[in-house]
Amino acid sequence: MTATISCRDATALMASDSLYAVLDVRERGEFNARQIANATSLPRSQIEFRIAELVPNSRIPLVVYDDGGKRAELAAVTLARLGYSDVTVLGGGLLSWQEAAYPTVSGVNVPSKAFGERIHHERNIPEISPEEVKRLKEKEADLMILDMRTPEEYGRFCIPGAINVPGGDLVLWVSELKQKPETTIVVNCAGRTRSIVGTAGLRRLGLDNVRALKNGTMGWVLAGFELESKPARQTAVASKISREKATALALRLEEEERIPFISAREVMSITKSADNGVMYVIDVRSETEYCSGHLPGALNVPGGQAVQRADDFIAVRNAKIVFVSNTSARAVMAAYWYRQMGFRAVAVLQGGLRAWKESGGSLARGVNRAEPLGYEAATKLVRFIDARALEEKLQKSRAVTLDVGTSLDFETAHVPGAYWICRGWIELKLPERLPERSQPIVLTCPDDRNSVLAAQALNGIGYTDVAVLHGGVKAWTSDGHRTETGLERCLVEANDVVLSPSIRGSKEEMQRYLNWEVKLQH
Repeated sequence: MTATISCRDATALMASDSLYAVLDVRERGEFNARQIANATSLPRSQIEFRIAELVPNSRIPLVVYDDGGKRAELAAVTLARLGYSDVTVLGGGLLSWQEAAYPTVSGVNVPSKAFGERIHHERNIPEISPEEVKRLKEKEADLMILDMRTPEEYGRFCIPGAINVPGGDLVLWVSELKQKPETTIVVNCAGRTRSIVGTAGLRRLGLDNVRALKNGTMGWVLAGFELESKPARQTAVASKISREKATALALRLEEEERIPFISAREVMSITKSADNGVMYVIDVRSETEYCSGHLPGALNVPGGQAVQRADDFIAVRNAKIVFVSNTSARAVMAAYWYRQMGFRAVAVLQGGLRAWKESGGSLARGVNRAEPLGYEAATKLVRFIDARALEEKLQKSRAVTLDVGTSLDFETAHVPGAYWICRGWIELKLPERLPERSQPIVLTCPDDRNSVLAAQALNGIGYTDVAVLHGGVKAWTSDGHRTETGLERCLVEANDVVLSPSIRGSKEEMQRYLNWEVKLQH
């Protein structure tokens, strides 16, 4: 029997200085609609994939909740099986929490976005409207537009003529930008937060001729202007001199703001210790830099994203956070903003990656893509079939094909005739749809990782003829088989993915989103 915790006791825990995490195991769309303030979104289907990095110490107290149903209990069982020893379910879930009038919020990355609006208000961050930028461009004025979004976001579309400078890299540009006092420097993102924080950061480092583009690319579209699609320009790199001077700028900021450093040897010592603490090591460089060599176990969250999505990566409250970059410039800026957001145990790796190597620290390379917890053991308990065998089954109409990847992946490509079901719901909803437990079922997803875990769950509730498509849809496609697109065959609501209105939203959705952001300061 899973232990429960009352709303009152959970509130007391959240008000304490203890190490703890509150995990919302509903789907991302449900979380977006309403959530407990300062909870971390961890849908059931992602637990095995993300829990090790979100909560790196299995002894930390975890509170899990849903809407008052059974998903939280199932999540607690999974966490216990994965070795987490202090897991409780919030009694009554979100419904009881709301009935008791405890604080809730709506939206994604609320803490960071509310912080951005507070910074905008308190520091009186200057803005420039899309209409004024358009006029300056038409006059061929001295104008520089810095797009703070990730290279992936920028690669879809941008303000015409903008160059991509991901938010964490802005500090590397300061000395170069100071040589252009007559230039109007415009900072933009998709909406508001990163533009505001980026502009505030440049102004904190001494630039006066910088302004945030009001409402970012969404504001540009709402003003009736066209975006530049798939720009060919690569992510910009600041000059060598400007990059070298960035370290001195950061050290001055560190001294003025009293941001603590931590030595490489101290990090090594903490990493090796077996106490009950938690230390997040966050590498704020680009993915390319990270892959070339990083601290073992470090998370790669480029600076702008680290600020924009703090709650997506820091699940354990009151944990220690150490930021890392090549020397210290970008790490100091990330630490500065986290301290402004209210994180207390924040430090910067002194001397950065260079000092780590000089102290004898080892480096890991490539993307840190560990297998989901429990995956290897589950592969020994499930049955695999290849693409050819599945094709034969489909021709004979002998199996139901279920895709348990994300709804976005399913919409993009799936095995013909497959149905989609979110893995977080599979034990609860599939018996309603397929009550005959002997029904042949083949599970698919983009690879086969979610399928293996789903097959284990179905075997556990009595389904007797479950197979996994080895290699998933990728293997199916590689074998020359055709796929279908669309979301016509969904067995549950496709609310597992929440896309920014800047990607797919209508103008009405963009405006609602921007209005929501602005209201967060109140």
